[in-house]
Amino acid sequence: MKNIEHRCSYVNMKNPLYISYHDTEWGVPEHSDQKLYEFLILEFFQAGLSWECILNKRENFRIAFDGFDIDKICTYDEAKYAELMNNSGIIRNRRKIVAAINNSKIFKEIQQEFGSFGAYIWGFTDGKTIVEDYHIHTTSPLSDAISKDLKKRGMTFVGSTTIYSYLQAIGILNAHGSECDLCPGKLEAKQ
Repeated sequence: MKNIEHRCSYVNMKNPLYISYHDTEWGVPEHSDQKLYEFLILEFFQAGLSWECILNKRENFRIAFDGFDIDKICTYDEAKYAELMNNSGIIRNRRKIVAAINNSKIFKEIQQEFGSFGAYIWGFTDGKTIVEDYHIHTTSPLSDAISKDLKKRGMTFVGSTTIYSYLQAIGILNAHGSECDLCPGKLEAKQ
């Protein structure tokens, strides 16, 4: 792990999970469909809540959702739905659970259409990362466009704010603050 003294000001320095996530995952370009899928599922559940809440339950989500195995999730039935609704280790929101199952099917359709979900999502920026400070906004024309397209395809819980957060999580947006040692400007200066 990198030697990081200063982090984005929102990081709860008392939470090792949050520190590790910030230092090793957030803003790092992700192209693996498996990880892109996991982050998208977690973002559905994060809507209206704090990311730290979801991060603290991430392992519970991983277990409850069969290791984020998309093929299994696409076949979830009423019994599995009931099991998820009774699982106190995750966010037990009926609409979010239904969205996770239905959106998984649409995720697979996008994979089939584009060859991978990564090709689809990174295609919006021609494979490039956009650098900006996280203090600036919670939506953008990019998140608006992706949200609109995903909704048109039938996904739910993919509003522009959720997608903006997702784009930060998967590194399409690198939004480390100027106070953070991982801020692209500071990283370039160190090299």
